[in-house]
Amino acid sequence: MATIQHLDLTLINGYLEALDVDVLQQMLDLYVQQSQVYLSDIDETIAREDQKQWQEHCHKMKGSAASAGLSQVHEKLIAIEKSTEAWSMKVEHLNVLKLTNQQAIDAFKQWLSSQ
Repeated sequence: MATIQHLDLTLINGYLEALDVDVLQQMLDLYVQQSQVYLSDIDETIAREDQKQWQEHCHKMKGSAASAGLSQVHEKLIAIEKSTEAWSMKVEHLNVLKLTNQQAIDAFKQWLSSQ
């Protein structure tokens, strides 16, 4: 199941023990909104070729993804946060990050609907 590969189910199930499904839905909704800001900020760093901002915005999104239990997004951000590759490669990383993020959000929604 796609959910298992995208989500930290140990963390999310722990949340479910302490919180109800509505609170988890609100948490996901907040993450979705915030991740769009992070992705836009990361995209802007590419346009400006600003390595410091690239690292800062990747770092912020990395923490947010980890807190939301989106393990593959978190892992991707660990891999690219300190990347000093050419900006053309960072464009590719961002495209993969966007896709991975959407897949993780969809997996979380699927998991929520099964609770």
